Amino acid sequence: MITVAGAAIFDERGCLLAARRTLPAHVAGKWEFPGGKVEDGETDIEGLRREIYEELGVEIAVGERIGGDWALGPGFVLRLWRCTITHGEPAPLEDHDELRWLEPGDWFSVDWLPADLPIVELIAAQS
Repeated sequence: MITVAGAAIFDERGCLLAARRTLPAHVAGKWEFPGGKVEDGETDIEGLRREIYEELGVEIAVGERIGGDWALGPGFVLRLWRCTITHGEPAPLEDHDELRWLEPGDWFSVDWLPADLPIVELIAAQS
């Protein structure tokens, strides 16, 4: 099973960061939580921090985990954490062409990937 570590990044106002995919073609234009595959020898948290730095150019503080293992497809699970940015300003450096801070109440204003939508629903229900 391949683990994908993802970040639900919030700012001090409670806004949620969404990232728009560029690849692969079948998901281009859809929005997701940033993150990526955990590499051999990394913990989930180490992989998450590395992926967020590579994709967004920021350092994060990792908080509580959101839910359990979220199915992404055959052989893949997503593990997601609530995070905040500790250093840097996020930019779409890799795999994304746009980032958007979504205000509370506007979290459903973008076209989320089907795998991420139930997570957004859970976070919204808990807020």
